[in-house]
Formats: sequence, structure tokens, C-alpha cells
Amino acid sequence: MPDPVPEEKSGSDRKREELIGKVLHVSDLVQYQDGTVASRMIVFKKAGTLTLFAFDAGEGLSEHSAPYDAILTVTDGEAEVSIAGVKSVVKAGEMIILPATIPHGVQARQRFKMTLTMIRE
Repeated sequence: MPDPVPEEKSGSDRKREELIGKVLHVSDLVQYQDGTVASRMIVFKKAGTLTLFAFDAGEGLSEHSAPYDAILTVTDGEAEVSIAGVKSVVKAGEMIILPATIPHGVQARQRFKMTLTMIRE
């Protein structure tokens, strides 16, 4: 029986694999871009994802909900996060848990970077 053909990996999968086992500086993995929100997915597994974001000042993610809990950790700057209409300011070094199915949104008060860890059940 012939050996199975290895599955072709996408460029983003190969880039994620290049990070494994290395010491990484979070702020270097995603860069600010004028007038927009930049993102980079670092981990994509059945159990969850880890995505890095860089928001230019005034940019944001409009209110939405997700089927899973998520942990938003600010790594640079500060943002305003609303959960079910309740607003909180989250600064570098702080985190906030976004509960599943509850509407939430994110607004950059200044340029800021964050990690978003999505935990799936």
C-alpha cells in the first residue's frame, strides 16, 4: 500500500508552525496600520484560538456576540470594552472575560494591541 500523500499546509499554517517553541514578544507579532484593525491568528485548534489584534486610535469592533467565552488581554495602550452595554476601560497588562452569547464591543481610546483567546466547549 502506498504511503498517504501529506496534506498540503497553507501559508498561514506554516507561519504559525514557525512560531512553535520560540520565545515571542507579543507586540512584535502584529503591527499597527493607519485607520484599521490588523489581526494575526497564532493558534487555531478545535479547543480554541489565539488571535492578536492591533487597533489604530478610534477603530473598533462593533457590538456582536460569540458562542464561546473569550479572554481579551491588552498588551499595549488602552481600550473601552462594552459587555451587555456596561463599559469598562482596559489597559496594558489587564484582561477582561467576554462571556459567551452576551453582546460585546471594543473601541480603541488610543492605539492598542490585544490578544483574544477563544475557548470552545
